[in-house]
Amino acid sequence: MTRTLPPAIPAATIILLRDRPGAPPEIPMIGRGAHLSFAASRMVFPGGRVDPDDYSFAARPELLVEGPAIDPEDLAHRITAIRETIEEIGLAPGLVGLDDADRLAAIRAALHGGDPLSTIVERHGLRIDPHGIHPFARWRPDHELSRRFDTRFYIARAPDIGEARADGSESSHLVWATAEQHLANRALIFPTIRNLERIGQAGDFESAVALAGRYPIEMVTPWIETREGEHFLCIPDTLGYPVTAAPLAEVDRDSDPNNPSITLNPG
Repeated sequence: MTRTLPPAIPAATIILLRDRPGAPPEIPMIGRGAHLSFAASRMVFPGGRVDPDDYSFAARPELLVEGPAIDPEDLAHRITAIRETIEEIGLAPGLVGLDDADRLAAIRAALHGGDPLSTIVERHGLRIDPHGIHPFARWRPDHELSRRFDTRFYIARAPDIGEARADGSESSHLVWATAEQHLANRALIFPTIRNLERIGQAGDFESAVALAGRYPIEMVTPWIETREGEHFLCIPDTLGYPVTAAPLAEVDRDSDPNNPSITLNPG
């Protein structure tokens, strides 16, 4: 019998990859502000909850680059990933027609001012190409929490236009580093660690896209398993993750299912 999962807030997050000759790609991550309720002071990928305008945007083909059909729910999440990346770090993956950093800064300021992304894109005569935003994973908790996020992870090539900077509010700072370098940081929650380990297997952006395409996008819902008297937080071993279990005692408290902040923040 299929188990019904409790309700969760739809969200999206994105892993941007910046290729480097002869070296692993770099990924931007942001430090969550210490004042925030969830995942405070943790390093995460840009992301956030899906807004109503993201769904409206997905239903406006004149604002989108044509290509293979995308499920409307997936499309709305890809738009969320783009919007949140602009808001949080000032880069705009998938935004077609953008020609200079000053214009990008104006778009970011308009988003911070409360303008919907669809209105901004239409006003600037731009379009979004969702086909360069590639599905990578999907995670959601299944524990008694005040909030749950059903988060879709995407990967995209880091844009050339603009300089990535934290917004100074939700994100306190930004770091470009390889997946391996980010993993040396202790301020990471369980889903972030597992997805960094997975993307770290790719030597460049194209191989990351190929890696993502080798596995289905199936819901990852961590569970606790007892092994020889020790509790482990586990995920499926069929989705390309090199590490699929971690001792619960070593898991960041913000990803402990007995703590109300497990995986509550996208990324």
